[in-house]
Amino acid sequence: MASVTLPNILITNLKGIVGAYGGLVPRLLKGAKQDQLPILTDAWLQIKDGGVAGMGKMQDGLPTENSLNQDVYDGAGRWAFPGFVDSHTHLVFAGSREAEFEDRIRGLTYQEIAARGGGILNSAARLQATTEDDLYLAASARLDQVIRMGTTAIEIKSGYGLTLADELKMLRVIRRLADNFPIRIKATFLGAHAVPRSYPDRATYLKDVLSWIPIVAAEGLADYVDIFCEANYFTIQDAAAVIETGAKHGLRAKIHGNQLAISGGVQVAVNHGALSVDHLEQIGEDEIESLKLGKTLPVLLPGCSFFIGIPYAPARKLLNAGLPVVVASDYNPGSCPSGNMPLLWSLACTQLRMTPAEAFNAMTLNAAAALELEDSHGSIAVGRPANLWLSAPIPSWQFLPYHYGTGAQMVDRVMVDGAWYNGPRG
Repeated sequence: MASVTLPNILITNLKGIVGAYGGLVPRLLKGAKQDQLPILTDAWLQIKDGGVAGMGKMQDGLPTENSLNQDVYDGAGRWAFPGFVDSHTHLVFAGSREAEFEDRIRGLTYQEIAARGGGILNSAARLQATTEDDLYLAASARLDQVIRMGTTAIEIKSGYGLTLADELKMLRVIRRLADNFPIRIKATFLGAHAVPRSYPDRATYLKDVLSWIPIVAAEGLADYVDIFCEANYFTIQDAAAVIETGAKHGLRAKIHGNQLAISGGVQVAVNHGALSVDHLEQIGEDEIESLKLGKTLPVLLPGCSFFIGIPYAPARKLLNAGLPVVVASDYNPGSCPSGNMPLLWSLACTQLRMTPAEAFNAMTLNAAAALELEDSHGSIAVGRPANLWLSAPIPSWQFLPYHYGTGAQMVDRVMVDGAWYNGPRG
């Protein structure tokens, strides 16, 4: 592959740079510190060789060094933001599930829809009947859309295959996306998402899933393993087995837990060193104390609560306990068919009762830590890769979550590793 010459860019007259760090960048922010968001107003920003070369106030003068190939971009009225990091998605899927959307409106619960053959098993049947190329084309359109809404790093799970061949098919699609799009993509193997009807019981299927983990690892198709640790799905013992098997093959865990009930998912994730435990709509003081004793990051998914009408995770309790909070989309066809991170920022503020700064840090700096990308994403920092976006002209940085529903339209230009995003490679 031929080397790519990155442009040198000077952005002038910015109203401000949000998440601007001139020195040491924290790995993540916890508790009261999550409300801290460094902002440089009336600013210029210089990008060289893919990274942030400098920043400063316009009144102090522009950088003196001259570059013949430097592009000057007038950012008048605009704000520069670190790119969103979406640490929990199911972006590769076949077909939509709007019939289930109507079922929920008519009063059916998540569990009742699943019992009727909907939910995860519905998506699995569709995916098994879809070719890899068709899956890729549909997923690439979704990925392009979320990048244009400001996402510069993302995690994507398998889990709608539920056979070895189809799980590998999903993971190959994720790898193709990573090969063809400039943003960082982390892949998660979620074979233990639901039990296929073709299996006599959960234990038999789990045995197969555990045998697939070394195959996935040997082919280099995943960064993480996951399991849906919920009543009527998989137990805490199952989760422990998946985490331990993944660890033996170099795959750290990101666990679904406590979405529908207090399941023990938080404790098993913490006790076995999972990188994150995601959902947490149903937690109490025992779960919060467990999180305080470990290093597992709590990831909240308010888009799912909004869409299917379940309780929201208690973000304020977590923050008041001194914990870090991560917010992700859960983009999937059944319970959150959206990867719109600007809208999610509004939901985190209005429904989780997070301040705009707390919510933004949850979707950038802390989210980068949830994907082990804290050295390259989640902040605008001198010496780090330039993964960011510019807003349209807006009166303040808080205007974006305030003016809910229009935030995606306010993302003007997206920069990935120092280059403006113009679509997939090739």
